[in-house]
Amino acid sequence: MNKKPLIISTDPGIDDIAAMTISLFADKLDVRMIVPTWGNVQLEYTLQNTLNLEKFLHTKVPVVVGANQPLVAPMISAASVHGKTGIAGFDFEEADRSLVKPGLAATVMAEEIKNSPEKVTLLGIGPLTDFALLFKQYPEVKDNIEQIVIMGGNIGRGNHSPLAEYNIAGDPEAAQVVFHSDLPIKVAPLEIGNKAHLLPEQMAKVKECGEVGNMLYSLFSHIHEPDGDPRIKIYDPTAVGILLHPEMFTMRKANVEIELRGQFTYGASVINFMDQEHANAEIATDVDLEKFAKWFIDSIEKADQGRE
Repeated sequence: MNKKPLIISTDPGIDDIAAMTISLFADKLDVRMIVPTWGNVQLEYTLQNTLNLEKFLHTKVPVVVGANQPLVAPMISAASVHGKTGIAGFDFEEADRSLVKPGLAATVMAEEIKNSPEKVTLLGIGPLTDFALLFKQYPEVKDNIEQIVIMGGNIGRGNHSPLAEYNIAGDPEAAQVVFHSDLPIKVAPLEIGNKAHLLPEQMAKVKECGEVGNMLYSLFSHIHEPDGDPRIKIYDPTAVGILLHPEMFTMRKANVEIELRGQFTYGASVINFMDQEHANAEIATDVDLEKFAKWFIDSIEKADQGRE
């Protein structure tokens, strides 16, 4: 089986932990490196969270230190949701830095992409700062990139501001660079994460998936929706789902622009399904919830078995 070479940019973050766990044990994926960036919490935490996860999972994928702040925008934080360190709810054993590969993230990614015999896929499940720096500094790497899969953006209302989703609002200028990269882009927007939920009885099945399942159950149980909704909404793993099982999703082409000047709409994703002539991305607009939930639970079970 030919595995897809994958580079993950992430800001763990509870749902990032789930997305990375699934990716690291997916049969179809060859994770070449993980690039933790600032995002849900500060870089010092997202870096350590990535290393701690790899120690817990017994994996050895190189980790490259990403950006510690946005290109232009003031830094934002989601510590109120994910906890001060980003992963409140489970105590990981602290890992050393032996997996950290030296060098600037854009340069290390560029070398990996240019030297890869197969085209590389980029998975962005945090602010897109490092991918923007990659494209600005090494535009030639685009020739060896198959696609970019992103969790971010919103068709309607946002979760950071009324019209902006967190990952895009974190670095709007970087997102605009990525959406104008002329590469195939697939997007799991906020609405898909809202829809791709697990019910409490399904989360109980996750808990039964060994130590990995218990870890994720503990993390997701720490998230409490302000409106008391008992459903566990799954965001970042939807991007992995689009990459591995696109048949679970309904995809529509659209032109995506990021609002960079609006006083009240800065960071908003302007997703225009009417402008097919200038379409630069495919947007997930629906998900088969039953298939998604089964895939998610099966993937966690597979990860637990692979961890041994």
